[in-house]
Amino acid sequence: MKYVLIILFSAMVVIEATAQNPVRLAIAGLSHGHVDWAFNRQSKNDTKIVGIYEPNPNLVSRYMTRYKLDKSLFFDDLTKMLDQTKPEAVSAFGAISDHIVVVRACAPRKIHVMVEKPLATTLADAKEIQSLAEKNNIKVLTNFETSWYASNQYVNDLYQAGKLGEIRKVMVNDGHQGPKEIGVSKEFFDILTDPAKNGAGALFDFGCYGANLMTWLLKGEKPVSVTAVTHQNKPNAYEKVDDEATIILQYAKSQCIIQASWNWTFSRKDMEVYGTMGYAVAVDPVTIRERLQEKAPEERKKIEPRPAPFTDPFSVLADVVRGRLKLDKNDLYELPVNVTVVEILEAAKNSAQSGKTVLLK
Repeated sequence: MKYVLIILFSAMVVIEATAQNPVRLAIAGLSHGHVDWAFNRQSKNDTKIVGIYEPNPNLVSRYMTRYKLDKSLFFDDLTKMLDQTKPEAVSAFGAISDHIVVVRACAPRKIHVMVEKPLATTLADAKEIQSLAEKNNIKVLTNFETSWYASNQYVNDLYQAGKLGEIRKVMVNDGHQGPKEIGVSKEFFDILTDPAKNGAGALFDFGCYGANLMTWLLKGEKPVSVTAVTHQNKPNAYEKVDDEATIILQYAKSQCIIQASWNWTFSRKDMEVYGTMGYAVAVDPVTIRERLQEKAPEERKKIEPRPAPFTDPFSVLADVVRGRLKLDKNDLYELPVNVTVVEILEAAKNSAQSGKTVLLK
């Protein structure tokens, strides 16, 4: 009983410390469609928004009204916001091409950064972000929805435990009906359909998930070659970017097929991993299909969601900043994996444009 009370008291101390010392968080950009989460977590007290950078006055007005935010929080100059509000961390919710701008501003000020996927639009930007993070000893995390999925962790655990054998083929299917079809905001649509701001269309928007998961599964191993085919099934809606992409990653002993699309019948984010001894399919965040023996039938099961803080990226960021959470260097959020993701995406774009397979060094 004594030890139980000690554990409970320790937990209460941690909770109280979190409440009294939330991470000072700033938001860089309001045009990305995922930014609303930052304003819809009133039940959490691990972060406190101290500043918002957004140069678009219409967006400022919209968010000020929607969430009843004080005008003093808003800045139209990024460096002025950083210097006046002194955040400990910044979450970037602008164009993907702006991630490098945010890190250039934050890194010398020793401010940690979390960006939405993917890390960058070019490998040169990704490498510069990594260099700035290492030089200034800050964390730069990349937020992927699929990193919240207990199913992906379960499949990886099976593989690492040797129950799947050696991986031979992985299929990752990601996307939805299309940003226009699902009704994203005008500002977010403008990002997603601008090849400079987004890197590409569906190729980058959803191809990044498969590259992230496969690099994680193989503990950082890079593919030998990248082959990609892209297409515009809906050129009237997506004039400047692809809405359909298939990427084949060939490794020394395995292959990954990434199907990224703005043409799926319904939204999907699932992964199939086939090994020499068995296979496992992450159907949705908490659903698994697996078959681990040839003579055994396929089993379908529900599992528990990932524990805190992993179902909330802002909580992950807060725990990393406070030192409560130490991520493995091969984690889905971390830079080594995500620089490789951008290398794969850039190679895929070059392959699709040239019609040839791209060999990686």
